[in-house]
Amino acid sequence: MQIIVLGAGQVGRSVATALATETNNSVTVVDTDLDALSSLQERLDIRVVQGVGAQPSVLEEAGAADADTLIAVTSSDENNMLACQVAWTLFHTPTKIARIRSTDYQDHPALFGNSAVPVDFIISPERLIKDYIAQLIDYPDALQVRDFGEGQLKLIGMEVDVNGRMAGQPIRHLRKLLPHIETRIAAIFRGEAPVTPEADVIIEPGDEIFFLARDTEIRQVMSVMRPLERPYKRIMIAGGGRIGGGLAEKLESHYQVKLISHSHRRARELSAALNKSVVLSGNASDADLLREENIEDMDVFLALTNDDEDNILSSMLAKKMGARRVMCIVNRTAYVDLIHFGTIDIALSPHQITIGAVLTHLRRGDMVSVYSLRRGAAEAIEIIARGDRQTSKVVGRRVDELQLPRGTTIGAILREGEVIIAHQDTQIQTDDHVIVFVTDKARIPDIEQLFSVGFGFF
Repeated sequence: MQIIVLGAGQVGRSVATALATETNNSVTVVDTDLDALSSLQERLDIRVVQGVGAQPSVLEEAGAADADTLIAVTSSDENNMLACQVAWTLFHTPTKIARIRSTDYQDHPALFGNSAVPVDFIISPERLIKDYIAQLIDYPDALQVRDFGEGQLKLIGMEVDVNGRMAGQPIRHLRKLLPHIETRIAAIFRGEAPVTPEADVIIEPGDEIFFLARDTEIRQVMSVMRPLERPYKRIMIAGGGRIGGGLAEKLESHYQVKLISHSHRRARELSAALNKSVVLSGNASDADLLREENIEDMDVFLALTNDDEDNILSSMLAKKMGARRVMCIVNRTAYVDLIHFGTIDIALSPHQITIGAVLTHLRRGDMVSVYSLRRGAAEAIEIIARGDRQTSKVVGRRVDELQLPRGTTIGAILREGEVIIAHQDTQIQTDDHVIVFVTDKARIPDIEQLFSVGFGFF
């Protein structure tokens, strides 16, 4: 696939890295910053073009005439939209994805389409991370939460506690503990190594497991992996930007929210806009301020500024001073890896969350959603099975008949509003939405090929 990425900032770099490391992708990155382009080219097998991505001559040099997809993720909404317009008008680029940050644009979907502003898919990292954090707050013991089937089915990632009833037990013991609940352990990670989730595998304390279950039964499954914490009530947010302010608005009707903004002007704006949240002006790394605002009583401290170092330091300080759980946004991948499972409970990477949204629109086949997991090492995919037994390698076949790539698990099926937890004898039918967990991203093309439909179907 020929892909042009406009913007070599944090989002653009992450997207280019994810796409360039997959086979069959030819990636070109466009930016005005030559140093940023040179740095990318040194470590990735990509082309680079220096220039303004919305200009016709620059797009032409980048290969827009032959490109399958344009991904415009510069820091300017207007430049991203203009680039999509130019790519469609002059080069008829089939798929155009744009990063749109302003809710003023997002709230008017009639603006977008080939007959108006030709953007096929809108990506908003700020909205994605805000919604993701809200889910983590709903499930205090989870490290990752992902939805399928409009929330009917959830994928939960969590760490097994030594006091959990499943610690030291084989996977098959789950059925004894939860005889009336259908669930499926899709993957286990022991340290950095994946462990195939077979029935006789012993679950050990410290294992990071991913399981699928119906939304109504999630907490019961979580309870056998570790003693569940009490629900959150009091939340402190550091950062009054798009993410922090938007999250406070989303949470304030159900939680007691305090928000700290270092900008006096922004604090005044948020104080007027929010209904119940307490808005403070100050520095979240100020121990005196945290002490005055009773940080030791906070269930969650969220560091959501644009500065990685500030987020890490304020989170570590909040944890030391008694905050029950701390999460922070970290843009630099090296930092995410460094603090994983450390003093900070959860490091949030907006770019990994964004990559999943981008990949959903780029994968071959009928993929409904793609979630990047384990800091990009694994993926959870919702893909539609098409065709019939003659034209498809999966339709009309049992799970144990499929030639699944190594490290691949079929966890569940969504069928006409019904959630089916997959077992070896589960048969896949046409139009089923199949939830696939892949621990080795190099196997993604094999998954795409497995679910492809033969010529006879058409």
